[in-house]
Amino acid sequence: MMATVPQVTQRAGRILLHKASKQSFGINIDDQLSILEYAFKNHRLFLTHTEVPPALESQGLGTELAPAALEYGRQNDSTAIAICPFVHDYVAGHPEYQSFVTTSVAGTEPTFN
Repeated sequence: MMATVPQVTQRAGRILLHKASKQSFGINIDDQLSILEYAFKNHRLFLTHTEVPPALESQGLGTELAPAALEYGRQNDSTAIAICPFVHDYVAGHPEYQSFVTTSVAGTEPTFN
C-alpha cells in the first residue's frame, strides 16, 4: 500500500519532502521548489515530470529527487514507468534501478536491459 502521510527525509544535507497526496517529491531551497511528479495507477508508478528552477540548476537536485521516487516505487513493489526524460536518463546510468523501470506505458517489463 502506498503511503499517504507526507514524509520528510534528508539527502545530501537537504530536506526532501514526499507528499503522496500531491503525488510529488520536492526540495525547497530559498522558497524555490524543485519537484518530481508522479501518478500511481494499477500498481505502477508513472514518473511524469521533474522540474528544477533555473537558479537552482546544476546543483544535483534532480539526482536527489529521482532516486527518492525510484526507491519509493521499489519499496512498494511497483513497476516504475519513466515518462520524464530526466528520470529515463537517470535510470539509464544507474543499473540498480533498471530491473523494475520501463519506458513503455503499455508494458510492464523493464526496457533498460
